[in-house]
Amino acid sequence: MRTFVYVDGFNLYYGCLENTPFRWLDLPRLFETILEAHHDIKLVRYFTSRISSPRWDPTASQRQDIYLRALTEYRACLKVHLGTFVKRRKWRQRAGQTKKPAKVEIEETREKGSDVNLAVHLLNDAWQGTLDCAVVVTNDSDVAEALRLVRRLGKVRIGLVTPGQDETSKSLSRFAHFQLRIAPADLQASQLPNPIPHSSVRKPDGW
Repeated sequence: MRTFVYVDGFNLYYGCLENTPFRWLDLPRLFETILEAHHDIKLVRYFTSRISSPRWDPTASQRQDIYLRALTEYRACLKVHLGTFVKRRKWRQRAGQTKKPAKVEIEETREKGSDVNLAVHLLNDAWQGTLDCAVVVTNDSDVAEALRLVRRLGKVRIGLVTPGQDETSKSLSRFAHFQLRIAPADLQASQLPNPIPHSSVRKPDGW
């Protein structure tokens, strides 16, 4: 079965990888591990954005660059799709105020574009007939309409992988033919080699 995998990178990171020793993750290997043998993984589309390093972690963006290089150099079946990472300062009410609300200035960071990019590529691939199964890795209900349209085509099976332990979005699950979770053991069994063969790319310190 020709299978394409669509990974919401930030959903996966914050659901499964943050504060774990498994961030050096070989994405195609992960899905070879959790999917049944009849899935022939033709392409993994990885949707993310280049982050800006916060002041308390000045090498964060460098570590991300190393990881993206590792994935693309080691895995020919993986394609990275970049959105944008936006940082803004805003004023918000302080929580728990009983008098006139006091406001504080916050620095808000948001990732933009990954959900839209994922939905567009999923629909485009399905309509072109290049796959038999789409495995979507997210718990973001914003892509529910794309899943509904693909399901209505009647030609593509939809698998839904929910990162982390949160309850799966009902908006997504009603369009899935099957659903999966990622266990820590799956992450541990799906790490990239260090260093990446035939390159100078090595896992960042602390990963």
